[in-house]
Amino acid sequence: MEISSVISAAQSYVTRQYEQHADPVLVYHNLAHTLQVVQAAEQISAYYRLTEADQLVVLLAAWFHDMGYLLGDRTQHEPAGAEAAKAFISQQQLPESMGQAVADCILATRIPQHPRNLLEQIVCDADLFHLGSKDFSKRNKLLRTEVELATEQKISGADWAKSSIQFLETHTYHTAYCRTLLKQQKEENLEKLRSKLEHKLAEAIEENKDKALMLEKQEKKEEKKEKEKRPERGVETMFRTTSTNHIRLSSMADSKANIMISVNAIIISVLLSVLLRKLEDYPNFILPAIIFLTTSVTTIVFSVLATRPNVTSGRFTDLDIRSKKANLLFFGNFHQMTYQEYEQGMETIMKEGEYLYSNMIHDIYNLGVVLGRKYRLLRVAYNTFMYGIVASVLAFVIAAVFFPVKG
Repeated sequence: MEISSVISAAQSYVTRQYEQHADPVLVYHNLAHTLQVVQAAEQISAYYRLTEADQLVVLLAAWFHDMGYLLGDRTQHEPAGAEAAKAFISQQQLPESMGQAVADCILATRIPQHPRNLLEQIVCDADLFHLGSKDFSKRNKLLRTEVELATEQKISGADWAKSSIQFLETHTYHTAYCRTLLKQQKEENLEKLRSKLEHKLAEAIEENKDKALMLEKQEKKEEKKEKEKRPERGVETMFRTTSTNHIRLSSMADSKANIMISVNAIIISVLLSVLLRKLEDYPNFILPAIIFLTTSVTTIVFSVLATRPNVTSGRFTDLDIRSKKANLLFFGNFHQMTYQEYEQGMETIMKEGEYLYSNMIHDIYNLGVVLGRKYRLLRVAYNTFMYGIVASVLAFVIAAVFFPVKG
């Protein structure tokens, strides 16, 4: 029997089971989830180029892995699903060894997962594929709803966020394909959960304010006023993202400059230690060597200029603070001042939202100006290196072909 006909039969069988045993509690572990797991299993299997027999094992396990939710105790759904899969495989007159392999794959999905081979790893990663997808938030909400319906207990947003964070932090994909493909999105999902948890905890604090003493109530009101003066989350995200991108670009520029410095330093060392000794015997190579050496030195100069730090005076005055001209977010403006002076300046910034915005905008602008200078110098360095290398090679070829040294 061909793999396509077996998979088609499994799809029809599983779909019919979900239709005949419809359970309103299963808002997560339903046919839609099974279809997503099957699609993920197909994607991972295609990457590893499994044989038809192995691919059949993986896809059958994907179709039957949650069948146990329809057959009884949800805490024992893996063994129930494994038995259902073995019964189906027996009906299809497939080898008993294949039925056992499918059952092992299903049993491996039990949390915590402990797959023992590649096929079990693929099924485990397919089952939790959504942890590293953009669909995670929606799927996580459905899982929370299902747990609440099954236990008939309300779960607070903070408690669910904590358990979700703990699960994501301890979870690791088993296949190298999923670790590479889903790592970034999984980290983003984890960061969103952490932000959500912070928000939930803040809400809980607000709800308990009325139970505090009068003095604590007053302090909370003052804190609330301070929060209202602070930038909105969207604006904070914009500043944080922009600053991070500028810093990352600056790091990339420094890395590029270091590459140019290292490469050309090696070239100069070779020229000085090897080639210059031979110029007396090969005078026709003097001009190409000069071009080569000039190219390397010029490239190093521009690369060093791109990475050379520029530190300002390191002081600001009270007048600068009052007139809102001092940018206290850049170390070059305060590194020569006392801590008390700097603390007073920062307290002034934190009390005035507009001044805080101004400092952040000024800081980002200065980062952009520095980046512009770095990349202009780097472009000159790379262009010099590229054209200089070409000119040097041509010069060496011309000198060797048209002006050979006569013995």
